[in-house]
Amino acid sequence: MSRLAPSLFSETVARPLADRLRPRKLGDVVGQDHLLSPEAPIGRMMAAKRLASLILWGPPGVGKTTIARLLADEVKLYFDPVSAVASGVAELRKIFEAAQGRRASGQGTLLFIDEIHRFNRAQQDVLLPYVEDGTVVLVGATTENPSFELNGALLSRCQVLVLNRLDDAALELLLKRAEETEKKPLPLTNDARTALKAMADGDGRYVLTMAEELVARPPGKPLDSTQLAEFVQRRRPLYDKAQESHYNLISALHKSLRGSDCDAALYWLARMLSGGEDPRYIARRLTRFASEDIGLSDPQALPIALAAWEAYERMGSPEGELAIAELVIYLATAPKSNAAYVAYGAAMRAAKEYGSLMPPKHILNAPTKLMRDIGYGEGYEYDHDAEEGFSGQNYFPDDMQRQNFYRPVERGFEREIIKRLDYWSDLRKKRVSKSA
Repeated sequence: MSRLAPSLFSETVARPLADRLRPRKLGDVVGQDHLLSPEAPIGRMMAAKRLASLILWGPPGVGKTTIARLLADEVKLYFDPVSAVASGVAELRKIFEAAQGRRASGQGTLLFIDEIHRFNRAQQDVLLPYVEDGTVVLVGATTENPSFELNGALLSRCQVLVLNRLDDAALELLLKRAEETEKKPLPLTNDARTALKAMADGDGRYVLTMAEELVARPPGKPLDSTQLAEFVQRRRPLYDKAQESHYNLISALHKSLRGSDCDAALYWLARMLSGGEDPRYIARRLTRFASEDIGLSDPQALPIALAAWEAYERMGSPEGELAIAELVIYLATAPKSNAAYVAYGAAMRAAKEYGSLMPPKHILNAPTKLMRDIGYGEGYEYDHDAEEGFSGQNYFPDDMQRQNFYRPVERGFEREIIKRLDYWSDLRKKRVSKSA
């Protein structure tokens, strides 16, 4: 049973192919065996004929709405679908009132909320008591990470199930079903068929929509990949600059650079740019990488990062994006060291731990007689006048032991820095032994 009339499962002539091929039972759903097989979470629930409240999280076109409808049918619940985009608290209260009436007569309700992440916190809170007392079984669908978009109280009352984007085998199965339904093969070469599945980017609804357009094409030679690209407008990659895909891809780029995988880094850069990411954001993150993960192992990394950023600002897109690509190649192939990053963090922790210790008096300026009288500047050795240009004096507070924050690695230019630090350390030890 459902609020929608007529049912989407009824046969009508004008229905789109994607709707006509909508699965009629859970076993017909493709690509989600990890949830639907007998030993999987939903499979176990169906065997027990008991459904918990669920959050179905996955990309578009993988079957979230279809699964929700079939679950209601399987456990004999009234199916009440709403969209979080078009519904408010007033409509929800009417739904709960109707659900309470059905419950009194022995009929349960499955409340399906599409794009549940669009509900604000207050709207999500309205759901809590009705989910808690079993007035409704909630099934929410979202393309966004529930950890970021749903409040903890609601998540604690639901089981989060992750749906996979459809792989090549699942998309191929959908295309074969389309051909059987239309009783004709798709007018595509093998390469073009592969290209169509790549264009779908894991979205079953998209691949069926494209298949319907291709079937309706006037008879002729099968299309090759180039002709298919002209026939079908290529969809924009699935990417939301404000949501999880944004953070996932910048993380993939950063870690590919850290792992010195130039080709993978270029791929993730291309994914971000083709998805519409602001190149300035990428340039800023790459500049951070130059400091955090390369540092002084290649002192040119930071100036080159700033130069690439400036080049983009001057040229704009698309020409300026080449400068960013060159920067990615440079950073990926540069020696890596986070020694400066670690040293800065250690120094910050020490500053908090030791509090407001004064510098030793011998390195304080003494512009007044009083300051000279109390010892400011007394005993300071001017390093340029010292032997080898190094006095070896103590520059830490008197009440603080000498610390070793910066520990360069045996890579790139930091090899040379190690030699300098070791040289100064030896001189310091000799100065201390002479004064002892």
